Amino acid sequence: MSGGLVALLDDVAAIAKLAAASIDDIGAAASRASVKAVGVVVDDTAVTPRYVTGFSPDRELPIIWRIARGSLRNKVVFILPAALLLSQFLPWSLTPLLMVGGAYLCFEGAEKVYEALSGKGHGADEAAVNVSSAEHEQKMVSGAIRTDFILSAEIMAISLAEVADEPLLMRAVILIVVALVITALVYGVVGIIVKMDDLGLRLARSGSGAARTLGRGLVRGMPVVMSVLATVGTAAMLWVGGHILIDGLDKLGVGGPAHLLHDWALAAGHALPAVEGLIEWLVETLGSAVVGLVAGGLIVLIMHLIPRRGGNAAH
Repeated sequence: MSGGLVALLDDVAAIAKLAAASIDDIGAAASRASVKAVGVVVDDTAVTPRYVTGFSPDRELPIIWRIARGSLRNKVVFILPAALLLSQFLPWSLTPLLMVGGAYLCFEGAEKVYEALSGKGHGADEAAVNVSSAEHEQKMVSGAIRTDFILSAEIMAISLAEVADEPLLMRAVILIVVALVITALVYGVVGIIVKMDDLGLRLARSGSGAARTLGRGLVRGMPVVMSVLATVGTAAMLWVGGHILIDGLDKLGVGGPAHLLHDWALAAGHALPAVEGLIEWLVETLGSAVVGLVAGGLIVLIMHLIPRRGGNAAH
């Protein structure tokens, strides 16, 4: 009897160790997958605050909470089942689909560069938004959730590609963890960013001289932070999108761009051995961003400039 009990305890201990190892594996895989999606995450964080511009401060966090719930629903209810079905029954489709998403990221990044250079962005329209009705709030939330769907699809696709070799159940659990972590990270940071100027105003009106100085600094500094964040988001989209295209071409048998960029990175790293790893990363990142800008620029040309010239010619 005691021998059976000892054997049972051994089995329980083995199962516990296996479960702990599985949790570690899930955490490690989710971490890898989340890092791969960093470009989309930064862009998502940069895009979302504009949807609460013009609303009263007491509505900002509730609006962000509504968008966050919609984002999580996008990832878990709609995107996750479709991604798992494709990975299980049509795994060959993941690379082309991911490349389509990468091309979209390149287009988004290149379009932002084009708008910045041509002065045809949407900043003026956004600045005109005023505190508005519940109907307008619903419209803004719905628009944010629709935009998030595209970005969430990219996050989940990039994450799935990183764990495509895992068993189906493990893939599902990892992607759910990624969805929860990324959503909490993005909208937690967005909430902090949105309320920073309110915090600055409160500090600026307080009695302490140091607090007032800090508050004024926050009020003046947040527009700069948002501008920097938007720039970083654009660069990250070009880098990630270009990398997806290069890696996808390599997997489809067109390895020239990937091998050439890798060789350039190695050569640059060997030239500066003291910071070899950093130089290699910078060269590969810059090269991917250039590829992303060229690919995205071609799509912008097709989407915006060619149709306009055709319309002018028709007149």
